[in-house]
Amino acid sequence: MFGDLFDEDVSVLSSNQCGKPKLKRKDPELPNPRENTNLSGIKNQGGTCYLNSLLQTLHFTPEFREALFSIGPEELGSLEDTHKPESKVRVIPLQLQRLFAQLLLLDQHAASTADLTDSFGWNCNEEMRQHDVQELNRILFSALETSLVGTSGHNLINQLYHGTLVNQIVCKECKNVSERQEDFLDLTVAVKDVSGLEEALWNMYVEEEHFEKDNLYRCGACNKLVEAIKSAKLRKLPPFLTVSLLRFNFDFEKCERYKETRCYTFPIQINLKPFCEQTQLDDLEYMYELFSVIIHKGGCYGGHYHVYIRDIDELGNWQVLEDGSLNDEHKDLKQTDNDKEKENPLTILKNILLEEDSTEMAVDCLAQKVWEKKSVSWNKKYRKQYGPIRKYLQNNSQDFVLSSDESKVRLNDQSHNLHFRSPSQSHLGNEDEKMPLGKVSTNLKEHCSESHWFDLNDSKVQPIREKEIQKQFQGNESAYMLFYRKSQMMRPSEARGNPRYRVPSHLLNEMDAANIKLQKKRAECDLADNNIDLRLHIYSHYKFCSGALHPLHSQKESVLDLTFDKRKTLGELQQSVFQLLEFWEGDLVLSLAKPLPAGLHIYQILEGDDSSLSSTGLFDGADIFVWNGKEVDGVEIQTGIDHEPVLINVLRLAGHNEGRKGQQFMESQHVFSCSLSLRMISEVLTSSKGIILKSHSGLEREADNWKVIPEEDMEKTLRTVGLTDGCSILVLDSHDQSMVNVAGGNLTAFTHDISWLQVKKICKLEAEEMQVKITATVETMISDIRIKAIEEMQLDKELVNNSCLRPIGKNGKLLCPVPEDYTVKEAELKMGSLLGLCSGKAPTATQLFLYFIVGHDLQCSPEKEIVVEETATVKECLNLMLKKSGLTGDDWHLRKIDWCYEAGEPLNEEVKGNATLKELSICCGDILNVAEGKLPPKGFLKVPVWWYKPFSQVKHIKNIQDQVNCISKKVEALGPSTSGDSPTFLQSEVDLCYVGDIEISGEAFLEDLKIQVMTLPSIQEFSVPLPEFIRVWTMENKQPCKLLRNNKEQLQKLKLGNRVEICIETLYKEENLGPKDLLLRILMSIPGERDYYHPVDLIWDISKECTASALRGKIATYYSLPVEKIEIAKYSPGKFEWMPISSWTQQMSKKKKKKKSDSLQSSPYSLKDGDIIGVKNLLIDDTIDFSTIKDDIGKQMQKQLIIEKTSRQRESVLNDCFHEKKVTKHRKPEAALSISVGVFS
Repeated sequence: MFGDLFDEDVSVLSSNQCGKPKLKRKDPELPNPRENTNLSGIKNQGGTCYLNSLLQTLHFTPEFREALFSIGPEELGSLEDTHKPESKVRVIPLQLQRLFAQLLLLDQHAASTADLTDSFGWNCNEEMRQHDVQELNRILFSALETSLVGTSGHNLINQLYHGTLVNQIVCKECKNVSERQEDFLDLTVAVKDVSGLEEALWNMYVEEEHFEKDNLYRCGACNKLVEAIKSAKLRKLPPFLTVSLLRFNFDFEKCERYKETRCYTFPIQINLKPFCEQTQLDDLEYMYELFSVIIHKGGCYGGHYHVYIRDIDELGNWQVLEDGSLNDEHKDLKQTDNDKEKENPLTILKNILLEEDSTEMAVDCLAQKVWEKKSVSWNKKYRKQYGPIRKYLQNNSQDFVLSSDESKVRLNDQSHNLHFRSPSQSHLGNEDEKMPLGKVSTNLKEHCSESHWFDLNDSKVQPIREKEIQKQFQGNESAYMLFYRKSQMMRPSEARGNPRYRVPSHLLNEMDAANIKLQKKRAECDLADNNIDLRLHIYSHYKFCSGALHPLHSQKESVLDLTFDKRKTLGELQQSVFQLLEFWEGDLVLSLAKPLPAGLHIYQILEGDDSSLSSTGLFDGADIFVWNGKEVDGVEIQTGIDHEPVLINVLRLAGHNEGRKGQQFMESQHVFSCSLSLRMISEVLTSSKGIILKSHSGLEREADNWKVIPEEDMEKTLRTVGLTDGCSILVLDSHDQSMVNVAGGNLTAFTHDISWLQVKKICKLEAEEMQVKITATVETMISDIRIKAIEEMQLDKELVNNSCLRPIGKNGKLLCPVPEDYTVKEAELKMGSLLGLCSGKAPTATQLFLYFIVGHDLQCSPEKEIVVEETATVKECLNLMLKKSGLTGDDWHLRKIDWCYEAGEPLNEEVKGNATLKELSICCGDILNVAEGKLPPKGFLKVPVWWYKPFSQVKHIKNIQDQVNCISKKVEALGPSTSGDSPTFLQSEVDLCYVGDIEISGEAFLEDLKIQVMTLPSIQEFSVPLPEFIRVWTMENKQPCKLLRNNKEQLQKLKLGNRVEICIETLYKEENLGPKDLLLRILMSIPGERDYYHPVDLIWDISKECTASALRGKIATYYSLPVEKIEIAKYSPGKFEWMPISSWTQQMSKKKKKKKSDSLQSSPYSLKDGDIIGVKNLLIDDTIDFSTIKDDIGKQMQKQLIIEKTSRQRESVLNDCFHEKKVTKHRKPEAALSISVGVFS
C-alpha cells in the first residue's frame, strides 16, 4: 500500500559488481551516532511513520515532556515489575518517558519505538499497518489519560490541550439564547472550497447561520417555529492548539475517496481574538505561534508521514544550515575559489599537518591521511602531475621540512606563521572587504533571529528554513495537522540548549550508562575497521579463455582469503604473500583485479613498496591477482580498463513460433574486448550481407525496440556505442531478413505475431478430446469466442445457453470462468492462451466463484467449486459448502487461504455482526478452507495438544527392510524439498500422538497452559506431579519447532496465535530453562556400527560463549572423555547429512585463511534448541563417518523424489506453453486503530 514512500531502505553494492569498497557488516545492535544536527530520529517499524511524527511533536513540546517527566516511579511503578503478578505498572507513560529520554540524551542516530508499541499491545501486523495520525492523536491522549488516573498527572492532557467552544441559537422574537458547550482537544477544520485556515475559522466562528422561510427554528421559550440566528465561538483557549485538516473526502458521484491537494494556507502566527467569545483581554492572550506541521505524502489509501518542527529550546545544531545561509551571489563567488583551493595538493597537505597535535608526521601516514580526506590515493590523483609524495615534499621545501632519513615531515615555521588562517577564513576576510559592513551586519541579524526548524522524517533529521513550510500548502505532499502554542509562553534560560533539563535522575543515570556502553562498542568497532579482507587469486590456478581469466578448478580452491592491516605498506603485503606461497619462483607482482560477468580481469599493477595500502587505493574485499606481471599459462594478458571483457547476449530469430506472443529467439552468449570494433564482431557472427541491430529500450522481445546499427558506426568500439555487460544484439543473416520489416533503420514488425485463442472441450469427460483455434482480437467478446468454438467443434446447441469459458493454468488447473460480456482485453487474456469449454453458466456480476477445501490437509485434499451471492453471510456460505460436501453439524468454520497456500485467520462474523462476503473482501477465485472445530470465544486460544514421544520410547528398528519402509514414509511426507534444517529432530524418529484441545486466555501464563494440559485424560495416566515436569514446544508442519520457556511468561508475549499447535514432552525431573540455556539432543555412536545409542538431553549454558571449543568441552565433561579424543557433528534431518563441528584452530588452514565467526548460533551451524549432536569416541572408534544406514536410504529416496518431480515439471512445460490469467489485486479492508491500557484506580 505504501509503495516506495518510505526512505529507510539503503542499497549496498558488492565490490565484485562495481569495484567499489564493500561495506563491513556492522553490529546490528550498535546504532550509528547522531549526525551534525545533534537530534535523534525514530526508526520506522514498517508502517509507523504516522506514530513517529506525532511522538516527535510531543517530544518537542517542552511543557508536555517536562510534565510527563515530573511523574515519578513511586506513582507509575517500575518496568522491572511488569511481569510480577498483582503489580500495577503504568507501562505506557513509563515507556514514553524512556523514549523521550533516549531522544534527548542517547547518542544514537534513531531511537526505537518497539518497547512503546509493545506496551500498546500491538503485534507485528499492527506495526506494519499504517493508520491516520489524527485518529492516533485522540487515541493516544485517551490512553494516557486512562494510564495516569490516580496520579499527580491525571489532568496533564486537559491542562495543556483542553479547550471549549459554545454553540448559540438566538430567537429573533423573544431574544432567548439557547447554548450548548462542547469540549475539544483538537479543532477539525474544512479544506474543501476554503483558501486557508483563517477563512475556515471565520466560516466556523464568525459567520452566522440564519433560520428563516422554510427552515425555521422551534424556540423553547416561544414554543413555536420562529426565525433565529445560529453561531459558534471559542470560549476557552488551551495553551496548545491542535488543528486537524480534513484533506480526505468522499466523491459521491464516483463513489470513491480522494485527497484535497489544492492550496490551503496557514500563518506562522495567528490571532484568535475574532473567533473568541471573550475579546476584552490583551491581544497577547490570543496570539499563537506555529511550532509543528505534520505532513502527509501520498493518496487516501496510503502514503508517508513526516513532520516539520520548530526547535523551541534550541536542542539541535542548526549551524549546519547557517553555514550555507549566505546569499546566492556571495555563495557562487566563494564556491569557485574554494573548489580550486580544495584540489590544490599544497593546501591539502598543509591542512592535514595543521590538524595534527604532533609537530612531525610519517610520510606514509601523511599519504594515508590524503586518501582518507579525498577518498583517492596520492598515486592515482597527483602522481602523474606532481610525482611521488616524497619528491613533491622535497620540491616544496619552503613549506615542508623532511627529516634526515626522509621518513618524517613537518611544516616550515615561517610558512606556518604566514598561513595561520584556514583558507575559508582567509577567503571570508577578503570578501568582507568587498561587501559593505552594513550589508553584512543586516544579513547576520536577520539570520540569527530566524527560528530553528527541522524536518524529522523517521530516522532522517535535517535543518530547514521557515519558508519551506509554504511548500506544504498544496500538492500530493501537504500539511495534515498543525500545532500552535501561545506566544506568551516563554521558556526559562537554563532550558536553552540543555537536553538534561528536568530529566529525572534515574533516567539520566540510565542514559549515561547506555552512552558509555555505546562509546565502548564503537571504540572496539573502530579498532577492527583498520583490518581489510583481501582475496588473493594465484595465477597458477587460472587459465585464459574466452577473453577473461577463469579458475582451473572451483572458485574456492583458486582464492586465498587474507586479512591485513591497511596501515602497513605494500612492500609488507608482498612479503606476507611471498611467505604464504612457500614454493613461489620468479618475480611476484600484485595487481588489482575485478570479477566481471565474463570472468576475472586485471586492471593495474600495485607499485610503491613504501606506500601504505590506504594510499594505493586498496579497499576491504579487494581482489588481487598474484602473477609474474606478463603472462598466464603461456598467454600474454592485456590489462587495464581499455581491454575490459564484455559479455554480450547474441540473439537470432527462431524459425518456429506457434502458440506464443511475439517473435521467439535463439540466444547465446559471447565475450568480446570492449576495444573491438563492431565491424570485427560482425565478421565473427554473420556473413558479409548480414546486419546487426541494437536494442534501445531493453525489451528485446518487442519488434519496435530494435534499431539497425548504421554503416558509419561499424568502425566504433563496443564501449563507444554503449554496449556493456548483459546488452543484447540481434544478428540477422541474409535469409533472416525476409522474416522482418526494416524501415528507416528501425525494425518495425515481426511476421509471425499470433492472433488466436485455443479452446479445449472439457464439458464431457467421456467424449474424445477436442481442441480448436479461434481467430480473435483484443476487442473480441468472450461470448462470441464461446459460440464460435461450439460451432467449430460441432457440439450440441444446448451448450450455447449452458456453458462458459475458463482459462487453463500452467499446472492444468481450471481458473475462474470469464464473464460473457468481457472482451479479450478486459479479461486480461494473452493471445495463444488455452481456454476450457465447461458446462454451467458463468457467474453474474453479483455472484462469486469460489474454491474451497475441506479439512486441515490443504496439500492433499481436493479443491471444490461453488458459486454464491456476494451478499451471502459467512454462515450462509459455510452451510452451502457443507451441504455440497455432504457434511453436517456446527463444528466447522471458514478460513481464507493466502497466496502461500496456508490457511489464514478465521472469517469470524461475530466481529462485524452478520458480515457479508463482499464486506470481508472475498473475491472471485479466492480459496476458502472449511476447517473442523468451533471458534473459541474472543480473547481465547484453542490450542491442539500433541504428545511427543522421546527417542527412548520409540521402538528400535533393526530390520533393514523396516528401516526402508519407515524412511520411505517420512521422505514422502517431507516431499522433495531439501532446504535447510527446518525441523530440528530426526524426522524418521519423530512420533507424535494427538491428545486433545484446550481453550485458554491469551493473557494466561505458560504455567497455566501446562496445568491445563495436565488435566487432559491422556496425560493424567502419567501422573505428572508439577508443571516443571513438562516441556512444551510449538509445532510447524507436524514437527516440534520452538521451545517455550519461562513459566511466568504470558502467552501473548510468546506470540502464540490462533493457529498455533503445541506438543508436550513429559520429563523425569524438574526443568526450568533460562534464556541462555540451549537444549541439545546428544547421540553417542555405537563402536563398529553405523548407528547410535538412545539420545540424551544436554542443557548447555551459552551466556559466556557459544563456540565449538566450549561445546566440545561440555560434551567431553559429560562423558568423562578427553577433549581431543572426541569428534562432534550436527545432524541436518532435512538433508540426512552430518556437519562436523571442529575447533577454530583446526579450521585455520596452513595458508592462514581468514578466521570465521566463532558463534555456533550463526551460519553455517545455526545451532538452536532441539538440534541433534552426534559424538564419536576416538578411543574406541577411529571412524570419522557420522552417517547411518538410514541416512543413505533417506538420501536415495530424496534423489528419487527430485527426479520424479523434475520429470513431471518437464512434461508440464512440454504439454503447456501458455500463460496463466492475471489475478486482480483487491485492496484489504482497513483495520481500526486501538491501544490496550490496563485498569488503574
